[in-house]
Amino acid sequence: MRRPARWTLLALLFGLLVLPGCGSDDGETASTAEPGQTETGTTGTTGATGESIRIGLVTDIGGLDDRSFNFLANKGLERAENELGVEGRVVISRANADYVPNLSRLAQEDYDLVIAVGFLMAESVETVAKRFPDVNFAIIDSSQADMKSKPKNVRGLLFKEQEAGYLVGYLAGLVTKADGGTKQVIGSVGGLKIPPVDRYIAGYQAGAKAANEEIETVNSYSQDFVDQAKCKELALDQIASGAYVVFQVAGQCGLGALSAAQEKNVLGIGVDADQGYLGDHILTSALKKVDVAVFQTIQGVQDGTFNGGEDVVFDVASGAVGIGEVSPEVPAEAVAEVKRVQDEIAAGEIDQIPDTVG
Repeated sequence: MRRPARWTLLALLFGLLVLPGCGSDDGETASTAEPGQTETGTTGTTGATGESIRIGLVTDIGGLDDRSFNFLANKGLERAENELGVEGRVVISRANADYVPNLSRLAQEDYDLVIAVGFLMAESVETVAKRFPDVNFAIIDSSQADMKSKPKNVRGLLFKEQEAGYLVGYLAGLVTKADGGTKQVIGSVGGLKIPPVDRYIAGYQAGAKAANEEIETVNSYSQDFVDQAKCKELALDQIASGAYVVFQVAGQCGLGALSAAQEKNVLGIGVDADQGYLGDHILTSALKKVDVAVFQTIQGVQDGTFNGGEDVVFDVASGAVGIGEVSPEVPAEAVAEVKRVQDEIAAGEIDQIPDTVG
């Protein structure tokens, strides 16, 4: 990371206000594999809040070691095991063709709730939910209302990623204005061009422009959520074009983009989980607290308040999306400015944040 004297001095003078962030402790358990599947799990005991129930979770192809999306879903399940006494089981998908078999297997075994992790599983969830109308399903990042058959046993868990994107973009705009040089460029690397990814990027671009009228944004898609080399190559191209900050929105693939930022001495922004553990080149992270959504959904099944046939939306106001810990080299006045913007979003004073990328 570049460390201009004026920023370092400001940081020393003002100290640092740290915005609330999500931790990044790895809770992955050992696993045993079958063709197309990997399973992890523990046996629950009856929790203080209700009877023991069985929860199945199916990851997308990113797997638990993406350190963001699937990792957080599993973290929410582990919290429910520890605090609610549920019995949890994770099935890891190795390919898209695994989704229907993995979901069906858990449904056949009468799990009280089957959670699908990710937009890419929407068609598979709809297919399996119709076959097993007495089983509850939840899907992260996909709308039940958008499913053709509108299955009554499915709940969509959605997030306003554009709000988190706006916050990290605003910070990126401020930092680039102070230290980005004459080009004033920031970049983003998405995985597939799907709504959750685009909501992040659209908010990022809007926030950066709100903070810095001179900013130029560049964006690329790897068409992949796993291969880190693809995202690294795209990030290196953006950095060669002058990007001072690179925002990854590509799961495990995006770790390659953050590696490129470190290699070229520019700043990176993590996604979903707080990825500051990767090094001091991480400016901050856009948080989507999938773990909170998973835990609350499981809690609803246990206490009898879970309803299918609907979507639940998590946002800044509910504390489920936001900005992670900020690099200690950013002066407190910049962090305080972002905190002010976060409060305005929560209060509804900033409510026209774009959610699509042109």
